[in-house]
Formats: sequence, C-alpha cells, structure tokens
Amino acid sequence: MEEKQFAGILNGAVPGEPVKKDENSRRGNWGNQIEFVLTSVGYAVGLGNVWRFPYLCYRNGGGAFMLPYFIMLVFCGIPLFFLELSFGQFASLGCLGVWKISPMFKGVGYGMMVVSTYIGIYYNVVICIAFYYFFMSMTNLLPWTYCNNPWNTPDCSGVVSTSNQLNASLANATTTLVAGVSELVNRTKRTSPSEEYWKHYVLNISDDIGNFGEVRLPILGCLAVSWVVVFLCLIRGVKSSGKVVYFTATFPYVVLTILFIRGITLDGAINGIKYYLTPQWQKVLDAKVWGDAASQIFYSLGCAWGGLITMASYNKFHNNCFRDSIIISITNCATSVYAGFVIFSILGFMAHHLNVPVSEVADHGPGLAFVAYPEALTLLPISPLWSLLFFFMLILLGLGTQFCLLETLVTAIVDEIGTDWIIRNKTVVTLSIAVVGFLLGVPLTTQAGIYWLLLMDNYAASFSLVIISCIMCICIMYIYGHRNYFKDVEMMLGFPPPLFFKVCWRFISPVIISFILIFTVIQYKPITYNDYVYPGWSLAIGFAMALSSVVCIPIYALYKISRSPGATFRERLKNACRPHPKWGPALQEHRTGRYAAMASEDTVEARPLKEKEELREELKEEEKEKERKDEISLTIQGSNGSTNTHNNPNPSA
Repeated sequence: MEEKQFAGILNGAVPGEPVKKDENSRRGNWGNQIEFVLTSVGYAVGLGNVWRFPYLCYRNGGGAFMLPYFIMLVFCGIPLFFLELSFGQFASLGCLGVWKISPMFKGVGYGMMVVSTYIGIYYNVVICIAFYYFFMSMTNLLPWTYCNNPWNTPDCSGVVSTSNQLNASLANATTTLVAGVSELVNRTKRTSPSEEYWKHYVLNISDDIGNFGEVRLPILGCLAVSWVVVFLCLIRGVKSSGKVVYFTATFPYVVLTILFIRGITLDGAINGIKYYLTPQWQKVLDAKVWGDAASQIFYSLGCAWGGLITMASYNKFHNNCFRDSIIISITNCATSVYAGFVIFSILGFMAHHLNVPVSEVADHGPGLAFVAYPEALTLLPISPLWSLLFFFMLILLGLGTQFCLLETLVTAIVDEIGTDWIIRNKTVVTLSIAVVGFLLGVPLTTQAGIYWLLLMDNYAASFSLVIISCIMCICIMYIYGHRNYFKDVEMMLGFPPPLFFKVCWRFISPVIISFILIFTVIQYKPITYNDYVYPGWSLAIGFAMALSSVVCIPIYALYKISRSPGATFRERLKNACRPHPKWGPALQEHRTGRYAAMASEDTVEARPLKEKEELREELKEEEKEKERKDEISLTIQGSNGSTNTHNNPNPSA
C-alpha cells in the first residue's frame, strides 16, 4: 500500500486520491472516451464528405438518394463499423495482431496496411494543396479572381468585372458583383480564372502522366509542412493525437456553420438547396443509385482501412464500442448531409450570377474543392476571409483522417515486432514512416502529380477494400465461428450483440459487400482527367496497386499453411485456421472463461530477457513450493484420516 502511495506521489498525484493510469500500461489507452470518439469522427469524416457526397446526391436523384443512402447505413455501415471496433478492442491489437483469431488470414491485415500506405501518401498531398490555397488566401485580393495574370490564356473569362478590381483590392468592397455575364454569352469557350490558376499556376500541369517535368517547389514545401504537422500531432501516439482532435474534429463544424449561415443569405442559394434536395423518385428504381449509396457508405466510414481496428485497440476492454459505433456512424453521415447544404447554397449563388443551371457549376473531387468553390468565393464580399475559413476546414478534415492512417501503420509495426525497445521508441517508428511518406509523395508534387494522385485515388483503394472487408466478415463469422465471436463480444461488453447485428454480420452485410463489388466491376470505366485519357500502361499500374493489397491474402495463406504442422494438407489447413493460443484479451485479468487457461510460459514470453529468466526461476520455485505443500497436506490428511477412522467406524457419516 505504501509503495502504491509513493508511486502516486512520484507521478504527481494528490495523496489520498486515486491515481489515473492506463488499463494497458504496455500499449497505453485513450485519455478518455471522448478522445476516442472524436478521433474516430475525425477519421470517418474527411474530404469525401465535402466533395463527394453532395455530388453523388444531386447526380442520383437529389433527396431520393437519401433513401438508399440511409438504408445502406443501417444494414451495412453501422454493422461493419461495430464489427471492426469490437474486433480491435477485444484483442487490444492493431490490424496485424488481431489475426491471431485465425493466423492464415493475417494477409488481410497486410492488405489493410498496403491500402493505408497508398491513401496516406496521396491524402497528404491533397492536404498540402489545401495548405497552399490557405496561404495564398492571406491577401487583400484572391489571386484567382481576375484574368489579367501572366498564367492566364485568351480563353479566360472571369465572373467578376475587372472594373471593380481597384475597389476590391483596396477596400475589400462588400458589393463585388458579377458584371461579366454578357461577356460569357459572346464566348464559345470559357475557362474560369480559378481553373487556370489551378492548372497553369498551382499545378503547372504537364500534357501527359509520363511527363513529370519539374517539382513544384511551393507544393513540395507545403507537403513538408503537412507531414511535420502530422508527425508532431502523433509524437506521443494516441496520447498526443487524442488531445489534438478536440480541435481538429470539432472546428470544421464551426466553419461549416459559419459558411452555411453566410451561404443561405446569398441570392440564388435557395435554388441550389432545392436542386440538392428535390427528390427524383424514379431514380430510386435504378440499381446504379443503390450501388452509389452502398459504395459511399462503405468508403466514407473507412471500413477495411485498418484504422477502425487500430483506434479501437487503445480502448479499455469493457468500453461500450456498440454505442460508439452508432454515434460515430450517424455523425459521419449527418456531416455529409450538412455539408451538402453548405456546398449547394454557394453553388446556387454561383449559378444565379452566371445565369446557368446548378448542374453546370457543380463538380466533384479536386474540381469542386480547388476550382468551382474558389471561384464561388471570389463572388463573396470579403472573399479572402471566406477562402481562409474554407481551406482551413479542408485542412482539418484531412488531418483527422491522416492521423489515423499513420497511426494504423505505426501500431501494426510496433505490435508485430513487440519488443520493449520498439515500444519505448515508438516515436522513432512514427518519424521514419513520416519521412518515407514524404519522400514517396514527392512525385505527386511534380507537373504530372495530379494525374498520379487521381490514379491512386481511383485504384489504390477501390474494389480491393470491398474484397478485404468481405473476407474479414467470412473469417470472423464462418472460420472462427459466429457463436465464438458473439460470446467474445458478450464477455467484453456485458451483453451479446443485438439480434439485428448478428443477422447483418452473418448474412446481410456480406451480401451488400458482394453487391458493391459486382456493381464496381460492372460500372468500371477507364479513368480520365477532364479531356485527358490515361494511357494503357498507367491503367496497368493502377490495377497493380489495387491488386497489391488483395494478393497479400492468398500469398500469406499459402505461406502459413506450408509452415503449419500436419501430415496432410487438410491437417495443415485446419491448424492454420485455428486461433493462436494467445488469441483473446490482452490482459490476464480479462482472460476469463475459455481464455482462463493461458499457459504461464506465454505470460513469460511477453517480458524482456532478464525478466523472463527471473520469472522462470520464480515459476520453478513456486512449483517446488506447491509440491512441498501438497506433500505436507497429504501427510496431514493421511494422519487425520486414520484417526477419524479409528474414532468413527462410519467414515461417510
């Protein structure tokens, strides 16, 4: 007792008060449950919520798209989210370590790592471009407002009259309106100042994916800033990132609300919102709409990236991850819907001033974030302020996802090696991955970088995620066994999974995942960027990236089967699928029921070499002491037995 009090004083605790410590002192835990929820929200809510969901919504029937979207959320999104959270939390291991549940399927974990690597490389490039626009917005006049710049072409036609340039630059006039609409009518081809700024100045884009040209030094510098920020926020793992997310996960909602209030007060904003929400019910019968809804739910929640498993692994064992999964999933989808109001209020305003339909100014992906929206911002009074807010929001949305991508890789490596040295020097692993990620991102800052970024976005994490998620469901439900997993969840949460989730995990979710895969294959079209058609060799590289994560699964399975004991292939296959002896809760006090019979030697193996030897000696001494006590006990029982028999002729009485 005195030793505990002394340790508490050393840790800065007040005498007489309980010392707050991690449940898992070896790996660490979240500081509190709010940090986990905010981190997971930041992971799930990303750039796709701002630039992909609104585009899909208006393309697939407006308000009618909400019906299949929320149905897919209920039957696929939330169940898969809960499955991954419970999986990581139960074992307290990252996306590699959890496959002790069935070692043959560890290739799924390697596939998740490959996917997270690809996404982490190009995602930070998008963040760095947002950083660049953020820095360029620190001016009296946004540089993409007019067409009188060295990078503009004769086809450039701005929506803001050049006669207002002096007023706008000197006083940030609140009456900067469109006077160039008549000029647009006379032109057969129009390129906006924001588009030419994006293509000819920011990217200085080359004519072919193979023509790398020069590195764009401003973008390279912003990429370095992005990686430094990510590293500093993860320097102490979840202990530091858990504090940062209080800001990065919540402030985007403040910015969205400010932009929404400003947006709905603009002329034409209501038309944009009507276009966004007006249901076209006939499209509900279109299979493509359901496919888009399922894909958006699947990809936006971050399923099969490994990040959900990793984040949940730092939870305390009895945390209610069922409640968390519902909160985070609904928050993610509600954010998408809310962002749609913000985006389309601005696009409606832009369409009103250009005198064109909303559909002609709406776009998705980088085209919305770095072309259409910046152009709309030039129409707003005090446009640099709104530009700063918008790009700051994009930066925070991106960083929330990037934190988890990097932590996924770091945790997987640290858990896999598992030595005390690497656990103590986890910061070195984080720094190494950040440096490698920066170097691999350098080609994406060249003049051909945007081509490679879109190639990675379309192929690196497409159908491969669907295959990984489907195999994960099959392994847990049918190889490990649904009854075993339901008991594990009950041991952890104190109650079994609700019947609805049991049915979804076993039947409905795998069917929907299969539907997404089939839909993805049927709907496949070779990637293009505006009028540029990607050459065949680049598409081959794209497919190679997609397959590189999937191929990990059969390769590792064959390797594991070949190394498993057994006289026949069937015996080796059976042994490779059987759970590892160390599968189960990480801490000894949680290993109850069928996990209670953990061998003492397994506990020893988790310690440093010197401690192992000491513990082995202690175990031997304990065994000897136990044998000695047993001998004494038997001797006493023998003497008592003879005495009792002598005094009582009926021993059974």
